[in-house]
Amino acid sequence: MAATCAGPAELGFVEEAPAWRLRSEQFPSKVGGRPAWLGAAGLPGPEELACALCGRPLAFLLQLYAPLPDRADAFHRGLFLFCCRAPPCCAGLRVFRNQLPRKNDFYSYEPPSEDPPPETGESVCLQLKAGAHLCRVCGCLGPKTCSRCHKAHYCSKEHQTLDWRFGHKQACTQSDYLERTVPDHNFLFPEFEIVIETEDEITPEVVEKENESEIMGSMGEAPEEELDSMAKHESKEDKIFQKFKTKVALEPEQVLRYGRGITPIWISGENIPQEEDIPHCPCGAKRIFEFQVMPQLLNHLKADRLGRSVDWGVLAVFTCAESCRLGIGYTEEFVWKQDITNTP
Repeated sequence: MAATCAGPAELGFVEEAPAWRLRSEQFPSKVGGRPAWLGAAGLPGPEELACALCGRPLAFLLQLYAPLPDRADAFHRGLFLFCCRAPPCCAGLRVFRNQLPRKNDFYSYEPPSEDPPPETGESVCLQLKAGAHLCRVCGCLGPKTCSRCHKAHYCSKEHQTLDWRFGHKQACTQSDYLERTVPDHNFLFPEFEIVIETEDEITPEVVEKENESEIMGSMGEAPEEELDSMAKHESKEDKIFQKFKTKVALEPEQVLRYGRGITPIWISGENIPQEEDIPHCPCGAKRIFEFQVMPQLLNHLKADRLGRSVDWGVLAVFTCAESCRLGIGYTEEFVWKQDITNTP
């Protein structure tokens, strides 16, 4: 992933990956599990990671490693997307950006090894190198602690209660507590690596022409009046949805489309944001499109488990055009949700 361009999109696909590949020091792009935080300082707090609609803690959806090669201060750069999965809301969304120079306090100057570390266990890291403690349930900043053991950390009372129900009540006073496996709280999404491939620039036009040929061939004998009537009813909505279907048909498994500064593809003609709908960054710069999450990702999330259900047509993320550096922490960016309509 690179700087602003008008070239082909880069497509994201999910794959199973060993746990060590999805840790922070590997700079992963991934779906689900706990965030693999980039900068270990200035993490968004519980208030920033609460649903703006229902107030419940947001669940980590995905992160992208998206460095800017021409920017020394963004040699490492990550985007972190969170969503509400608490029914009946399941609507809140927030996205954060973090970036670091190559020489920083958290990572080696040299690229990470591609070989697995000596220990490749499934242990969960609940404290960052900078000292911040993470919530046992969601992996976000955990400023609250258990009042009995003072060792378990949480982002919220809600997650503390959930962990208590899932075993902390029994494990709280045990001496080997910190070495025990963190239970599955049925809160995190399934974890996958996101692998990136560049979209073929030529194929879409070929497919569109083939589709047109098939359509024209199938109604070659139609009366002229019928063709005129159909042409009049062909709406902008139909063209937008057809373009979306064409793009998806080329790579049906794509879960993400990345291209900083390119134009997103929308699933519907309804609820497409206008320029005034995208707020400027606090630094004053405009925000530009950077990536979109496709509805195909929902197939991998097991989102209906325990009645939790999230849904979207397109999630489009817009980030500061200047990729400004507001301190060492995480800067909130903007996400636009377009729902699936009953397009024929």
